[in-house]
Amino acid sequence: MERIVGLWRYMSKPEALTLALKIEDWFQARGWVVLTEWEDIIKRNVQFLISLGGDGTLLQAAREAATYRIPVLGVNFGRLGFLCEIEREEVFSALEKILHQDFEIQERLMLHASVERNGQDSISQLVLNDVVFARDSKDGIITLQANLSGEPTVSYPADGLIVATPTGSTAYSLSAGGPIISPNVQAILLTPLAAHSLSARPMLVSDLEKIQIFLANGEKCMVTFDGRQSIVLYSGETVIIKTAPIRALLIRLGTRSFPQVVREKLRDRWHE
Repeated sequence: MERIVGLWRYMSKPEALTLALKIEDWFQARGWVVLTEWEDIIKRNVQFLISLGGDGTLLQAAREAATYRIPVLGVNFGRLGFLCEIEREEVFSALEKILHQDFEIQERLMLHASVERNGQDSISQLVLNDVVFARDSKDGIITLQANLSGEPTVSYPADGLIVATPTGSTAYSLSAGGPIISPNVQAILLTPLAAHSLSARPMLVSDLEKIQIFLANGEKCMVTFDGRQSIVLYSGETVIIKTAPIRALLIRLGTRSFPQVVREKLRDRWHE
């Protein structure tokens, strides 16, 4: 069987391109075919994909690869790098392990979000990190109503609301005061942004829930899917969020546990 690997690069980082060329030479010396164009990658039987960048690059690569069941190895060129499995200086020792089948594939929960307008779904998005609702800076406080499986549950008078996966719990939701969730937990997190009520608290719900979000107060708000595409949500429209039927596949080498990653990335350096 032909052995093929794909490379997903963060193009604005010259060091990522430099490492990509070295990786390409490394694989070709071992008889592998290296593909760098996404159109080629999805047409061939690619064994795995290497993401060179930060968490944002990995999110994009893993989200696109999920549809084709391609596992992704994240190489960190960013700052925190919660999701990336290895740092750039570890790449070739990591690739040796993968070629010797010394790795595991971790499935990550994804969300399917759709916007219901006039009783019909008009927009659908696949999300690995989060769906973010935010008021326009020119407007006042908005109130977002969250219904679980059709039943009114909680209202959030706030600047916005984040609906996140466990993967997304270490992103925007974390900075907004939400909890860190282990990637092995199958749940969906609701975290308000600058809530204007003491009762508006983060909520963790089952991944089996169908979540309906709409404006209970306010004319409009922005909705952003994984930080890449935004729409305006108007009063009377609803965003429906539920677990997607597919999962993102991340390559794990077993070198760092989730508690270890949390310790390393959130260490209070003032007390070292």
